[in-house]
Amino acid sequence: MDLGLKGRTALVTGSTAGIGVAIAKRLAAEGAEVIIAGRSRDKLDAASAEVGAAGRVRAILADAGTLEGADRLAREEPAIDILVNNLGIYEAKAFAAITDADWHRLFEVNVVAGARLAQAYFPGMLERGWGRIVFVSSESGLVPPPDMIHYAVTKSAQLTIARGLAQLTKGTGVTVNSVLPGPTRSEGIDGFLKSVASSPDLTPASMEAEFFKLHRPLSLIQRLIEPDEIAAMVAYLASPLAAATNGAALRVEGGIVPTIA
Repeated sequence: MDLGLKGRTALVTGSTAGIGVAIAKRLAAEGAEVIIAGRSRDKLDAASAEVGAAGRVRAILADAGTLEGADRLAREEPAIDILVNNLGIYEAKAFAAITDADWHRLFEVNVVAGARLAQAYFPGMLERGWGRIVFVSSESGLVPPPDMIHYAVTKSAQLTIARGLAQLTKGTGVTVNSVLPGPTRSEGIDGFLKSVASSPDLTPASMEAEFFKLHRPLSLIQRLIEPDEIAAMVAYLASPLAAATNGAALRVEGGIVPTIA
């Protein structure tokens, strides 16, 4: 299926590994020119080679989680068609142990960074009459894990920003949506699973099985989601085919959320 993305320009944040690089590869394979950003030159070069094997890519050394990094991206790419706010951080932490610094750190990266880039690119999309913004949120925004409440709050905030922006697109060709992944295989998942495992000596497969049994029992697939499975949904939302989907929160979380919402 041709998603109609040839000639479009897309910026994907958090794009040097995991879900981000999978999204960048999928958009590039669909014909979009993809801009990736990262803080590490080595990781950026590796991701650029990986995405470049699928299509056109441009790499910018910039930390999209900071004001300085966002300003650099906006200067070097002042007009884009597609913004995928994928950058995010997470951790498991007891609520009583969450510090003010933890709250501020997660909000700066997970909430403020995406809002900042949306402020930079959303007005231009409205002026041109076409654009796509996709926030990569989480099922945790709807079903908060007791050991990740601060993370869950940031993901709920992303849903609010996306819905609010969507309400400003009436009568235009611009859409703003959210994607809600569940636990996904990524660069940092092994360390996360170890942090909540009953024993650090468990095999990776046993850790994954135990995690879903004890911490995500509502999951219907009872496994980690593959980054390509998230990328497929994002690519669709970024395409002209999704023109009637606006202000939505689409779940790719393996059935953890038990409601129909």
